[in-house]
Amino acid sequence: MLIEKLYVYPIKSLRAVPLDSATLTRFGFHYDRDFMILQMNDENGDKTLKNMTIAAFNQMVRFFQEVDNDKGTFKVTYEPVDGGESKSIDIPLAPDTSELEVIDIEMHKSPTKAYKMDDKYNDWLSECFGYETVLAYIGENVREVRMSSDRYKTNGINGASNGAGGWLSSVTSAASKATGLVLGSGSDKPSEIKFADCAPYLVVSSKSMDDVHSRLSDGEDFDIIKFRPNLIVSGAEQPWEEDYWAELTIGGQAKLECEHNCPRCVSINIDYNTGAQGTGEAGAMLKKLSKDRRVDPGMKWSPIFGRYTFVHPESEGQCIKVGDEVEVSRKNTDHTAFDWKGLSTLPEARRS
Repeated sequence: MLIEKLYVYPIKSLRAVPLDSATLTRFGFHYDRDFMILQMNDENGDKTLKNMTIAAFNQMVRFFQEVDNDKGTFKVTYEPVDGGESKSIDIPLAPDTSELEVIDIEMHKSPTKAYKMDDKYNDWLSECFGYETVLAYIGENVREVRMSSDRYKTNGINGASNGAGGWLSSVTSAASKATGLVLGSGSDKPSEIKFADCAPYLVVSSKSMDDVHSRLSDGEDFDIIKFRPNLIVSGAEQPWEEDYWAELTIGGQAKLECEHNCPRCVSINIDYNTGAQGTGEAGAMLKKLSKDRRVDPGMKWSPIFGRYTFVHPESEGQCIKVGDEVEVSRKNTDHTAFDWKGLSTLPEARRS
């Protein structure tokens, strides 16, 4: 098997940026989901911010990203679907945070600090969306992984989930609402991520797209990028082999640990050309996959596509590139079971 594609998403939920090569870090590829957009809500003078992801804000797929490492910036281009003129803005990949306001953000019961970017960027995004938004930069901050794992322990949390609110939680610049959560005991240091949902990497197999395409009428296509991968692996013998991948060795050296399945939601139904839920058969892909791809006992109502993945500690700093050989160096004998430690109700799955 080979690495077919590599991707990063500098701003969470906007279009992917393809890479020729990338360095492995425990937080993901450099610049991957370092930024996130939030919607400003004003209820009777009480302003709060809401995390924005493409599942709820489909319009986000009309924002394209392009990294310029030489300039240390990335360009975001908004292309409206109503015939309006496209417009772009350049954003620093590593902004100076010394003068930026610090805000508290909670994603999936995992709180962190972040920086509110200058009004120049917030105003530009607000004009594109048609309502007030804020661009947040995570900087040196991190979030604790809440997904349970034998190898990448989260230690769990006490208390019940608030359902979908665990995935689309409110954010304020006051004290974090998550400060009352009590971490469970455990000696292993929890894994940490940035604005990715559950793990620093998502690995998918292009062979499984044969099965996805078989669910559509002749002439219809389904873009694998809707599954929001970081690594696309080609050359598997059969669709869905990746369900059982436990460890991948890339280029004979770098090791990735595939810990959990990635459960899917309505975001895969979005028509990227219209920035809205699809109306054809591709717009019903979640339902189509739900017929036989609900294979994870921990997320029994969600179809599975891809594996949430971590870098082996000894492989940090190694470079991988498109075309590198990929070997399945360890397999599971059965499906892994997705779990959120300490949560009585599993939140709706989402990858953006």
